[in-house]
Amino acid sequence: MGVDVVTFGCRLNAYESEVIRRNADAAGIDQTVIVNTCAVTAEAVRQAKQAIRKIARERPAARIVVTGCAAQIEPDAFVDLPNVGRVIGNEEKVDAAFWRATRDMLDASDFGTGREEKIAVNDIMSVTETAAHLVDGLEGRARAFVQVQNGCDHRCTFCIIPYGRGNSRSVPMGEVVAQVRRLCERGFREIVLTGVDLTSYGANLPGAPKLGALVKQILKHVPELARLRLSSLDSVEADFDLIDAFASESRLMPHLHLSLQAGDDMILKRMKRRHLRADAIAFCDALRRLRPDVAFGADIIAGFPTETEMMFRRSLDLVDECALTHLHVFPFSSRPGTPAAKMPQVARTVVKERASRLRDKGAAALVRHLDGELGRRRCVLMESDSTGRTEQFTPVHVAAVQAGAVVDVIIAGHDGRRLLAA
Repeated sequence: MGVDVVTFGCRLNAYESEVIRRNADAAGIDQTVIVNTCAVTAEAVRQAKQAIRKIARERPAARIVVTGCAAQIEPDAFVDLPNVGRVIGNEEKVDAAFWRATRDMLDASDFGTGREEKIAVNDIMSVTETAAHLVDGLEGRARAFVQVQNGCDHRCTFCIIPYGRGNSRSVPMGEVVAQVRRLCERGFREIVLTGVDLTSYGANLPGAPKLGALVKQILKHVPELARLRLSSLDSVEADFDLIDAFASESRLMPHLHLSLQAGDDMILKRMKRRHLRADAIAFCDALRRLRPDVAFGADIIAGFPTETEMMFRRSLDLVDECALTHLHVFPFSSRPGTPAAKMPQVARTVVKERASRLRDKGAAALVRHLDGELGRRRCVLMESDSTGRTEQFTPVHVAAVQAGAVVDVIIAGHDGRRLLAA
């Protein structure tokens, strides 16, 4: 047995898991499972702990290393779990030299090291740079992710992630362009730019270039790139060049996943968000005028503290007013140490009921989107021999096409969850 990596959470974690795998393999680590955790909700932390206990039970000979946001924020919660040999922070997990030191410690200790020595988690707020960790691609994925930014300078009242990721820092444009070119040379047709707060890209770099400038530089200097996609972004930070690129660059995919979080202005204020309901609607309307084929996804939280039924209905209505098609629904999860944890809480039964209604609303919106795709010609990137994604990131079933291929199809139907190609 070599190294297995179990990943929870976001696309950035998925990218970093590949960096971890490469570094751990290069360090010669063996008989080890690395769990890359998420801390966005209490449920994500619970699932990570459950997975660790299951690994220890089913693979008693395996050593376990825990890393990721949950390990960064609360390392003591993991260090005493069965078979855990080390808990390491988010900055350490992508450091090749650190994995060599971890190998030596695991081999020497045979789990005999004291609990304090097992924890290697530094002050993430002291980190001021982030590197472009070069990988050849992600195993089992048709597209490749490129990390261009890490950390977040904002302090939304519900969010614990800045304490797991640190302050915002970006990868210089030249390094990003070089990595995108390298991945294209490896055969990847689609690249996804990812980060914790993607639209804050460049603020710490000389000249403070913005995300739109980066997108235009990639498309200009890597003409062989077929498709460029963005991960979740904050609409209020979208700059002129980014909007212009969506309007004029066909290789920039017409799909945006927005960090909206709520549809009521008072709740947005209590979340310490930087946009109002009208801003979200205006942004979607403007982008749709510029790029009529654009599809929007969004993160929305159900049951934020103090949320009344009327406030929640404004979030429900926002799905229609922004014409959202891909919804990520989060039942509010109180995270200790955040201001929202001290606010008057909504009853858990109400939170779950509202999350269910929001998911139902999202499912209905998806069906409307699927209905609107019937008869259209779409360009599909195949993720497996039978499933791919359209330009709008809509899943589509295509019979017997090799993974990684990009094919033109006519949409003949759908099954309520995905499109069906003719």
